[in-house]
Amino acid sequence: TGRRGMEFEKRFAEWQGSKFAISTTNGTSALHVGLTALGIGPGDEVIVPSYTFIASGFSIVQAGAVPRFADVNLDDHCISVESAEKLVTERTKAIMPVHLYGNVCDMDKIWAFAKKHNLFVVEDNAEAFGGTYHGKKTGALGHIAACSFCQNKTFTTGGEGGMVTTDDEDLAWTARSF
Repeated sequence: TGRRGMEFEKRFAEWQGSKFAISTTNGTSALHVGLTALGIGPGDEVIVPSYTFIASGFSIVQAGAVPRFADVNLDDHCISVESAEKLVTERTKAIMPVHLYGNVCDMDKIWAFAKKHNLFVVEDNAEAFGGTYHGKKTGALGHIAACSFCQNKTFTTGGEGGMVTTDDEDLAWTARSF
């Protein structure tokens, strides 16, 4: 919350192409904050790929919601929208595409799916920030996104760290207050 932290948030948002960035302790907490900012909690379901780091599914459980695991595409290891289609219920509130190993999800298909079912898009951008999709950087492609600065990531803060990004001012304020 100090001057340097706020400067880092501002510069990260500018670099990524998001209006707002909120720093967190790690990538898992960034996902949890993002889900909570969207109002996702007990009784809700979030569709997530079955092939990802445990933080993706665990953040959903932390929020009190239920992860629904979709298959992934063989060619890019990203969430299969066709598989996700079979998991939608009246309790489904979001889909969490995970840009895995630098592979960027097909966000056009994900957005068409999300709009069809009135779902939030929560990007897990821990392993592809800096990647692009149709000229726009990952982390700026969903309602809200989370990235990790863990020591094994592309960019690190020397141990742990995370960032929530969004273009929605209300979501940014909710995330920051959480």
